[in-house]
Amino acid sequence: MSLSKLLGTTLGKATGLLAVLIVVIAAVLNYFDDPDPVKYTSMAEDMKTLEENFRQQNKSCFILGASGETGRMLLQELLERNIFSKITLIGRRQLTFEGKEYEKLVQEVVDFEKLDEHAAAFQGHDVGYCCLGTTRAKAGAEIFVRVDHDYVLKSAELAKSGGCTQFHLESSRGADKNSNFLYLKVKGQVEADIEALGFDRYAIYRPGVLLVDRQESRPAEWLARKFLGAFSSVCSTSMAIPIQVVAKAMVSNTLLQPEQKTEILENKNIASLGKIEGK
Repeated sequence: MSLSKLLGTTLGKATGLLAVLIVVIAAVLNYFDDPDPVKYTSMAEDMKTLEENFRQQNKSCFILGASGETGRMLLQELLERNIFSKITLIGRRQLTFEGKEYEKLVQEVVDFEKLDEHAAAFQGHDVGYCCLGTTRAKAGAEIFVRVDHDYVLKSAELAKSGGCTQFHLESSRGADKNSNFLYLKVKGQVEADIEALGFDRYAIYRPGVLLVDRQESRPAEWLARKFLGAFSSVCSTSMAIPIQVVAKAMVSNTLLQPEQKTEILENKNIASLGKIEGK
């Protein structure tokens, strides 16, 4: 057999195996798919009208974690849709932006180890968005717990005391306070602890693998994103989601009225809401 025929046969078998693999993975993901999406009483309303009505209420918000991937995208989405009269970024350092659209931003630099001394930064906001977080691999187990649980919970407490009525938390798919995995356990625990604070409205977002080219180099995440990104282009998956969709979903969901006080939005919920935007 010639080399060209051998290569052709090999490639043909590889393509066939890949097709079978995709079908098998699709079946598995479908079996472990997200539960039915959250129902919204105002889902059918025109988003542009909802945005205008919300804009007229002259509300303010703050973002925790605006220097991160989701936080940056969320900020951009909020600026484009212009539904808040004031946006405050709360973080450990001053961020630099270029462009007139950023001129009205307020930045509050805080020491997360001494948040009680910065209570004023959390006062007077109607809506809070939290995209704050790190990883165990990057920071170590102790710092990870401190950031993703302690900092987040304390910030939520100060926001609630400062008059914030609506809190949106970026969590993770699989979050469970009873999990044996530290990452998922911490995410689940902070979800529960914030719920106990009693916000008028509390939304938890549990996205899968975030499809985004991070500024930081994380080889394992890069491989996962490339695979799931390619796979999701062929068929729907509840395991991954573009980061832009998460940001759009958080903003759109702010305008909607859920049937329950606390809502958990799994990857499928987020994907659905991310398709709704003002035009």
